[in-house]
Amino acid sequence: MPDAISMGDALKQFLDKSRIKNSIQAMQIEDHWEKIMGNTIAKYTDKLEIRNGTLFIYTKVAPLKNELVYQRDLIIQRINESLGQAVVRDVVVA
Repeated sequence: MPDAISMGDALKQFLDKSRIKNSIQAMQIEDHWEKIMGNTIAKYTDKLEIRNGTLFIYTKVAPLKNELVYQRDLIIQRINESLGQAVVRDVVVA
């Protein structure tokens, strides 16, 4: 008889192999974004996407783009700490 696994472990295995994993991770990041980066940055961030460990941050505010590029390493660290796992390896500001 195969080893039984918990529902949580089965769901995690499914998500790890699923194409919806990036969408779920992006939603988790969006949920934490204001707490991680503050109200002002969250207010002027248009969209967040994650693809293959790269977080894409979209904003139309040029000074904010520069600030986010400058803070790339800090953003990666804060998001990964907030989610409790190494989800983001790189940041692209667009």
